[in-house]
Amino acid sequence: MEKSRKISKLCILCIVLGMLSVATIVTLWSIALTDSRVVTAPWDIYRLPDTLKPDHYKLTLWPRLTANEQGLYIFTGKSYVVFQCVKETDLILIHSNKLNYTKWEGGQLAKLTALGNITAPTIKSSWLKETTQYLVMQLNGYLTVGEFYQMDTEFVGELADDLSGFYRSEYEENEVKKVLATSQMHPTYTRKTFPCFDEPAMKAVFHITLLHPRGTVALSNSKQQFKSEAVSQTGFEPTKTMSTYLLALIVCDYAYISAQEGDILVIESAGFLQFNRNDHKKLLFLIVNTDVSSGISYYKILETNLLYDPLISSNSNKEKTATIIAHELAHMWFGNLVTLRWWNEVWLNEGFATYVSYLGADYAEPTWNVKDLIVLKDVHRVFAIDALASSHPLILYFLTEPVFVQGLSSYLHHFAYSNTVATDLWNHLQLAVDASGMELPSTVNDIMNRWVLQRGFPVITIDTANGHVSQEHFLLDPDSVGTVPPSEFKYEWIVPIKWMDAGVVQEEIWLLEKEASNKNLKSDQWVLANINVTGYYRVNYNIKNWERLLVQLSTDHQIIPVINRAQLVDDAFNLARAQLILTTLALNTTKYLSKEREYMPWESAMDNLDYFYLMFDRTGVYEAMQDYVRNLVTPLFLHFKSMTSNWTKVPEGHTDQYNQANAIRVACSTGLEECLNLTKGWYKQWMDNPDINPIHPNLRTAVYCSAIAAGGAVEWDFGWNMLKNATIATETDKLMSALACTKDKKLLNRYLEYTLDSDKIRKQDATSVIVYIANNLKGQTLAWEFVTQNWEYMFTQYGVGSFSFANLISGVTMRFSTNPELDQLYTFKQENSDIGFGSGTMALEQAIERTKANIKWVDKNQKEVWDWFLSETE
Repeated sequence: MEKSRKISKLCILCIVLGMLSVATIVTLWSIALTDSRVVTAPWDIYRLPDTLKPDHYKLTLWPRLTANEQGLYIFTGKSYVVFQCVKETDLILIHSNKLNYTKWEGGQLAKLTALGNITAPTIKSSWLKETTQYLVMQLNGYLTVGEFYQMDTEFVGELADDLSGFYRSEYEENEVKKVLATSQMHPTYTRKTFPCFDEPAMKAVFHITLLHPRGTVALSNSKQQFKSEAVSQTGFEPTKTMSTYLLALIVCDYAYISAQEGDILVIESAGFLQFNRNDHKKLLFLIVNTDVSSGISYYKILETNLLYDPLISSNSNKEKTATIIAHELAHMWFGNLVTLRWWNEVWLNEGFATYVSYLGADYAEPTWNVKDLIVLKDVHRVFAIDALASSHPLILYFLTEPVFVQGLSSYLHHFAYSNTVATDLWNHLQLAVDASGMELPSTVNDIMNRWVLQRGFPVITIDTANGHVSQEHFLLDPDSVGTVPPSEFKYEWIVPIKWMDAGVVQEEIWLLEKEASNKNLKSDQWVLANINVTGYYRVNYNIKNWERLLVQLSTDHQIIPVINRAQLVDDAFNLARAQLILTTLALNTTKYLSKEREYMPWESAMDNLDYFYLMFDRTGVYEAMQDYVRNLVTPLFLHFKSMTSNWTKVPEGHTDQYNQANAIRVACSTGLEECLNLTKGWYKQWMDNPDINPIHPNLRTAVYCSAIAAGGAVEWDFGWNMLKNATIATETDKLMSALACTKDKKLLNRYLEYTLDSDKIRKQDATSVIVYIANNLKGQTLAWEFVTQNWEYMFTQYGVGSFSFANLISGVTMRFSTNPELDQLYTFKQENSDIGFGSGTMALEQAIERTKANIKWVDKNQKEVWDWFLSETE
């Protein structure tokens, strides 16, 4: 089998920048900044003034884990913040939301004292500004620049189950309801816990004390400093200087044990994992049976992504566990040690962390070749978002490893425990470039700005007949060019191009302007650019070069690197959608797959053919397409049947295990009889003996779905019972998605109704279930109607800050490709404008944009595609 070629650690870095941050930025847009030119008072501005700087907080909180007489769960708190005056002011603005304050002398909401040899001005008036979430204190005199002051407050807040700030979570253990207190401070929910300067640049030290019932455990960011059993009081060491959104507070009754090797790793079971290196960088994962957002990092991660059981969890689950932990560890440096000044540049932290997650997993499991999977799992997905006119910018990285490491180390050391902007990183990388003697066509700042400050990415077009190379802004819908805002760089990028001629790697070239000529690119053999997808752009060629590449694929596809085989398929399909090449040319890139055994090209092809299924599974094209794909996948299915000795063994290779699951999923979904008999047989064995599951964890997602789709109420009810009894979250997820595969509309409607009952489907799982159902052809209309009818309820119940709304809106509208469906989107937007869409606001705009493009694409391509599938299956 062909050896997988490695991707340079550095060339691929920027490809993943922004993946998780889009949701964060969208969330923050829900509290969009007010134009300071039209306000009349400082407390009407959403950004804090630059007059005060926090030094440290001392906070004592007491969460009540039983309801009061009014049926409410509350917490009480006392806090003070010490801050320095950096600019003369007679006004104190500090964030506060949904807190009720005990009044001090004179009826004021806080007490102010000076810590130096001066007297603090008295408080003239104090009040709460709900819209901008401030506690406002107007003073009778001015604070003195350079002096420190202390502001004391006492308050009560609700320990609600709203997934924000200091909140309540409930679960059952031995049929007894348990309540715990946990926290989600990111991005702007710390102010709901205590009054604070709740912006990422306002770093401070936190002194935390938690009061809690006897028999419970209190956890926070730092080590326990003292514990008083008499009063159930736990105090913690002062934290390092950090932003408010990184604060973690937990009170629970989890038992735990500890184990340690030197100063590197501490794992406390049933809830606690602490990473401790060099005695000052710590990471805490709390696994709770609650509603926690994956990707909102610092201290909490869904049990789905962290707990691994080899008897139940799949190979994919194991990889996810590794990359998630590596991602969060990376945030110890990118985000926590060094924090971006404001949320508009949070993509930088998330991008680094996402990239480093692959490096960490690769270090732990080098045989997985997990870095190669960046292309599938992040690059292609980011391409899909970034090709829309409403997309966010990403960047390209091009430095060598020694230069990159030197610049990064300088950046982290210089800005430790402080805040930065993106240009600070570019400047430190430039220092490393200068020190190394490396020659670049422009400064790091100039190169990076073209990728960061412009939307989207380019498509590079190479004509091998004359060596002409050009670039243009790539848009899936070319008609949307008029909606793209102007760019000072005129949508031109500085592009490094790695390429090969007939399999021989050539010297890298730079494209510095819109078009150029390079005699080396003139060739009568096939040319392949963007080797191993180390650049963030798509590549198009003259038709003759495309034909040569297709011939190479059909005769000896292994001459082309496996990553580029996946790239050729993905580029071709997306170029066709953008009307830059014929759709039939894109389809021709899949014909060689009957000989392909590697995972990446297959996954790329199926990801792109999924779009064809979405567009055509309600038309006559569907049957011909099913015939073609079934013929294509049958050799792969038989290959794994042979490799596994008639399905009795597990493939050794990491990606082979992935591709085995792919082969079964695609073969069964296209109606291959041998596959259907296999999955139904396995599921029947399980039904006959529920205590022993004969289905390998790697294959359960595919097998469960296939068997439930082929069965009826009996199979569905069995799956539901297994879901309710599942004790491992990864198994729960597999069953949850499989139950949406049924073709029985009554069962699908029942499943949709379950999402409104948190005793059946947890709130944090509800949107996933709805999207799963929407993915089913039989459930698409049902899911959309359910969302439109229940939007107000879901929006209020799931919380404005939930990251699931974007996925929900996108998921239930993916098939939309008709004018009536476009009208329904506009109606949905209009009828719910007062309610709002939260983090789904941009997703709704993208759904409208995508539907318009789908309508045009289907009108243009349906007959051509149908004819092609028919000709290939005759």
